[in-house]
Amino acid sequence: MRLFTVIFIMIVISFLFGSVLNKIETIEQLENQLEQKQFQVDSLIHEIDTLTWENQIWDFNLSNNTVHLLSAIIHVESNNNDSAYRANEDAVGCLQIRKCMVKDVNRILRRQKSDLRFTYDDRWLRNKSIKMFDIYCKHYGLTTAEEIARCWNGGPRGMNNPLTANYWRKVQNNLDS
Repeated sequence: MRLFTVIFIMIVISFLFGSVLNKIETIEQLENQLEQKQFQVDSLIHEIDTLTWENQIWDFNLSNNTVHLLSAIIHVESNNNDSAYRANEDAVGCLQIRKCMVKDVNRILRRQKSDLRFTYDDRWLRNKSIKMFDIYCKHYGLTTAEEIARCWNGGPRGMNNPLTANYWRKVQNNLDS
């Protein structure tokens, strides 16, 4: 009888141990599914943010041609990320604005006798970055998409810099997609 009890207990313990292992495997599968769903949610949130940001660009009274170009430049510069930061250039925000750009835009505003000024922290704000972009493009008389993109990348004489041609191709590819 004792042997029967020991065998019975061993069978019950084996069954319970198997059940526990099965539950652990089920939990791991559910965690993996949850993680995949979270990636999908994150991806959709990024898409919604991108569409929202592109829609907000229309609020800046830019020409229709420039709106799509600006959207492409923002995508090339930061992948639509307002928190983008490139430490080796101290390039900040959705348009990857460096301090020298803020200084140039403020110089332009002073020449225009405007009271408006930008700070280095304004580079993190999409609306102020776009305003700086608009002031810069208008001041330098940039009209074509290629002029705007290459001069945004290489400064006022960016059209003369062969290194900006590759940047223009990236923006152009983004415009075409």
